[in-house]
Amino acid sequence: MWVWHKSIRTKEEAEWSALLGSLPGVVFSSLPGKERIDVRCYSDEPTTPLALYSAYGGSFSPVEEKDWVAATAPAQVAPLLIRGKLVIYSSAEQLPALQRRYPGRVLLQFPAECAFGTGHHATTATCLRLLCDEARKRAGLPWKLIDAGCGTGILALAALRLGAQSAVAFDFDPNAVEITQRNIARNGGAPSLHLLQADVFDWTAAPQERAHVIVANLFSTILQRAFPRLIQSFVRNHPGVLIASGILRDQADDTIRSGCAAGLQLAKKVTRGKWVTLQFVYNV
Repeated sequence: MWVWHKSIRTKEEAEWSALLGSLPGVVFSSLPGKERIDVRCYSDEPTTPLALYSAYGGSFSPVEEKDWVAATAPAQVAPLLIRGKLVIYSSAEQLPALQRRYPGRVLLQFPAECAFGTGHHATTATCLRLLCDEARKRAGLPWKLIDAGCGTGILALAALRLGAQSAVAFDFDPNAVEITQRNIARNGGAPSLHLLQADVFDWTAAPQERAHVIVANLFSTILQRAFPRLIQSFVRNHPGVLIASGILRDQADDTIRSGCAAGLQLAKKVTRGKWVTLQFVYNV
């Protein structure tokens, strides 16, 4: 495994997202309170990371075993409260106090690891809120979820704790799959979660994996190309819901048009700062 890494200013994120968003293995990451963003491109072969290094500078190296972000991240991050139902926290030391303060809520631990956050990013937090809303509508009914580009696994694990019958989570980045595996263990296991490494443009849901709800927190350029494939993963002859995020405000209109062209109908648009999350419905 090889990686290209470059630190950019926050205001340059849109430009770099447009430039690199369609490349496989590209990850943008930021931590609360930081004014710069890390851009990384992971690949099993050195060709792409080396080409990026030659073109844009930064650094190019084999992937080290040490988890530098986890090693330097704050030990505790303020818990994230979602819809009076979910509490996302970062450190095991926080759990006893949170259990006392929020009885009856779903508590999930997600520390900062590698290039991924704890749910505090606007895109992830909004996905969690919409997921809570959808789970409330489906209370008492069987439903399944697909998490395309799972990152830490936070959306898939939250869905299971909120009542999903089963979930499939996949990511192109093997580091994300490894981190999700750790988070599954950290949160008491998830026997009804199928986790795998896969490319959204190659993976096809088996009949038993088809879902009623799909979440895809990806770059807008990837979403626009992936909509037709994602739609094929809905349960047949049943209305489906797709929650799509990772979209910058100036990319939202193009993403909506692409989704609608693929057969989706826009149900909700949520803007948080420079980020947009879209909720589509699909009627077969």
